[in-house]
Amino acid sequence: MKLPHRPEAVIFDLDGLLFDTESLYQEAIMAAANDVRQEMTPAIFHSMIGRPWLLTRAFLVEHYGSSFPVDEFRAAWNRHFDVIVETRLALKPGVLELLDALDTLGLPRGIATSSSHKTVQHHLGAHDLGDRFHHIVASGDYAAGKPAPDPYLLAAERLGVEPHLCVALEDSHNGVRSAAAAGMMTIMVPDLLEATDEIRSLCTFVVRDLHVVRRLVVAAR
Repeated sequence: MKLPHRPEAVIFDLDGLLFDTESLYQEAIMAAANDVRQEMTPAIFHSMIGRPWLLTRAFLVEHYGSSFPVDEFRAAWNRHFDVIVETRLALKPGVLELLDALDTLGLPRGIATSSSHKTVQHHLGAHDLGDRFHHIVASGDYAAGKPAPDPYLLAAERLGVEPHLCVALEDSHNGVRSAAAAGMMTIMVPDLLEATDEIRSLCTFVVRDLHVVRRLVVAAR
């Protein structure tokens, strides 16, 4: 495997890519659904992965109906997640090794996420990674969230690198769609969602972990 261009920057998703949080979100959302006495299935949760909150909110109202207490549900979801994440926030395999390699290569890197800046700073701070990324693009920074290309285009702009020279790392379908629409070398590292035929067609590669990404980036330099 070989990247089509020499990469000049790497842009990371957050949840499910840097941090092993998607399963924690699923646990929290199941607890929140129980709080509001509403059925929730893994399939419904999977439909929400990689979406910004406004799109998720609209999806939930459409799925459950206008009587669904969506804001109460979100508050319960956040409350449960905040408790869980304090003791179980883990890095995905290969994160530190990839960041070390990017330091050695002198490659800038950023984050493009649907999460809030507060969430990003919390997660990075929990693992002392606050100074390992040059720019962070999070909810509120862009007009349209994933699967629109806006988050990745803004990250590339802030890094000062043309999008086609950026490697984008994603675990979700909507994230892949976003990065591919931005014209980036998109690598999917699946977490809870496996790559479909459509998603594979949008990816430069689908790989098992960030150790493989590190080898690809190092080989291309």
